[in-house]
Amino acid sequence: MEFFIDPSRCIGCQACVHACAECESHRGVSMIHLDYVDRSSSPQTTPTVCMHCEDPTCARVCPADAIKQTAEGVVQSALQPRCIGCSNCVLACPFGVPRYLGEMDQMMKCDMCYDRTSADLKPMCATVCPSGALFFGTKEEIEQKRQEKPINRFTFGRQVVTTKVHLMVGDTASDEMEFDVASFCEGVGS
Repeated sequence: MEFFIDPSRCIGCQACVHACAECESHRGVSMIHLDYVDRSSSPQTTPTVCMHCEDPTCARVCPADAIKQTAEGVVQSALQPRCIGCSNCVLACPFGVPRYLGEMDQMMKCDMCYDRTSADLKPMCATVCPSGALFFGTKEEIEQKRQEKPINRFTFGRQVVTTKVHLMVGDTASDEMEFDVASFCEGVGS
């Protein structure tokens, strides 16, 4: 079973956000959030979850060795006794996922409902998403249901990141997506 995100299907209902907060291991705090794509010109939202990188930058930059990855490739929230609240992981994540929660003095992020997925259950967010923006199933299932193509390789400058989570994109010639932050920033001031 794999996790797929299709931002074009997000309707901003926040069902995923509320379901995530109800997950027993999250203590009432949602580990998923919705981002507005371009708030000034559109109501379009996109769900933001941890992409569970094969070689997680957040774990590599943690000076306290508080961020662990399971044998299945799930990158977990910082271990509370070890997390020193430095926010290195927040700054280093190429997808902007981790959040430091001051009231808990801990970095927390989507852990793909590891308590559920390790017991062969779907993540809470994927069970309630009415539009199919979040899907948990096999690659064959998603390819039969969708025209979009799943990718899990992303390029950030010279860094290539391979993830456990797949992003659904329009039919492209490439199996990876390139993010050029410098080009994006040049267009912002125009």
